[in-house]
Amino acid sequence: MSNLESAPAEIICSPTTSDATPAGLRVQLLTSRDVPLGGPRAMTVHRTIPQRERSLIGGWCFADHYGPEDVSAGAGPGMDVPPHPHIGLQTVSWLFSGEIEHRDTNGVHAMVRPGELNLMTAGRGIAHTEVSTPETTVLHGVQLWVALPAHATNVDRDFAHYVPPSVDVGGAMARVFLGELFGSRSPVTTFSPLLGAELVVDAGANIDLDVDPTFEHGILVDSGTLRIANAIEPLDVARTEMAYIGLGAKVIGLINTGDEPVRLIVLGGEPLGEDIIMWWNFVGRTHDEMVVAREEWMAHSERFGQVRGYDGEIQHLPAPTLPGTRLRTRDNKPGRA
Repeated sequence: MSNLESAPAEIICSPTTSDATPAGLRVQLLTSRDVPLGGPRAMTVHRTIPQRERSLIGGWCFADHYGPEDVSAGAGPGMDVPPHPHIGLQTVSWLFSGEIEHRDTNGVHAMVRPGELNLMTAGRGIAHTEVSTPETTVLHGVQLWVALPAHATNVDRDFAHYVPPSVDVGGAMARVFLGELFGSRSPVTTFSPLLGAELVVDAGANIDLDVDPTFEHGILVDSGTLRIANAIEPLDVARTEMAYIGLGAKVIGLINTGDEPVRLIVLGGEPLGEDIIMWWNFVGRTHDEMVVAREEWMAHSERFGQVRGYDGEIQHLPAPTLPGTRLRTRDNKPGRA
C-alpha cells in the first residue's frame, strides 16, 4: 500500500534499548490516527505506527488497519492504488475479508486473500499496484511495513506467499504468518528477527502468549476489547488501538472480557538498532537517499521498473514534494516489561 498523504512527514527513527522489571508489564497505549487513502471518497485507514510516541516495534515501521468497509457497487471506492515505489522495506499484506489484486515490477501477479500472507521485498527499488477486486463487498485487513536492516537494503526484489495453518491454542485460534508462536513457525524469510500473527480470542477466554524477552511487542486490536491481564495496571485495549510492551516480557496475558470474540494482530521483533528515515514510501538512512530515490522515481528510472497489466487512469503515482527541513530524532525507547 502507498502512503497517499499529500505532505508526508519525514520521520527519523532511533534505535532503542531497555531493561525489565518483575513488577508486571508496563504497557503503552497507542491510539491510531485516521488517514484517507486518496481523494474525498477515499477509504480511511487507521494508522498506529509511526507516530510521535512510537516509531518502531522491532523492524515493524508502519501499521495501517482498515475496514470493515463496504466497497460493493455504489457503496464505496474500494482500494485502487496506482503504480508506486518502495525502497528499503518489506510490505506485509494480511486480509480479514475481501480480495486485492497485486502486480509488481518483478512480473508478479497475485491475489491477496483472507488468512494468506503476501510479502513483497523492495530492496533497492520496486513498484507495485493494489486493487480490490470487483467481487469484493467488504474490505477489511492490515497493511504492514518492515524496515530492512542496513545490510539488506540492496537485496533483490522478491515476493513470497504463505498460507499459515490455523492453530487451536485453547480459547483462541492463531495464524502465525511471520516468526514463531504457539509452536507454529512461518518459513517466510525476513532480514531481522520478527513475529507476526493473527489471534481470535473466544469470549471470556484467558490466553498467555509465551514470547521472546529480547523482542518488543505490539498488540493491535481489530474487533472487540482486549485486556492486558499482567500489566502493572490491567489495561483495556479497544478496536484500532495498540498496546506496546517493551523488552523483557516473557509472557503477555490476554483476557477477552466481552461476549464476542476479539480479533487482534501480534507484532514483535528485536529492536532494529539503527537510525532510519521514513518518508512517503521509502525507508533509508540519510536525507540524500530520499532525494535520489524520489528523483529516480519521477524520472521513470529502471531502478523501479514498470508495472504491467494495471488499467487505471494514473500509471505513475507522482511523489510528493520533499519537506524543506528535517524532523528531530524521535524518542523511541521501549517500555519496561
